Amino acid sequence: MPMTTSLRLETSAPDESVRCVALHGELDLDCAYRFDEALRRLEAERPAAIVLDLRGLVFCDTSGLARLLALRRRARRDGWRLLMVRGSAAVQRLLAVTALSEHFEMVSDTDAALALARGPRARLAS
Repeated sequence: MPMTTSLRLETSAPDESVRCVALHGELDLDCAYRFDEALRRLEAERPAAIVLDLRGLVFCDTSGLARLLALRRRARRDGWRLLMVRGSAAVQRLLAVTALSEHFEMVSDTDAALALARGPRARLAS
């Protein structure tokens, strides 16, 4: 029996300058581009920051990692801030083994992310 993967995104806008996205499930080839499309729609709203909450993410493959890196590149290019709430031990281990944890601004919880997102560096210079 084929195994189906699922990724569910919960989005919120705690204020006009910040968008939060909680990931639940698996970020893999089956849904990586759907994830990318959803994030691009949020980016079109031109927030100062996007917070990705990885605590509900149980699996991420190289396709998912590629989409996270693409998101980071767009944030840097377009001058908005990307903050990521640390995920499960497995997700954190993947980011550490691939040396990608150094390339993302990681925080412990959404409150910390929101405090940073609303801070003076919220919108970065292009």
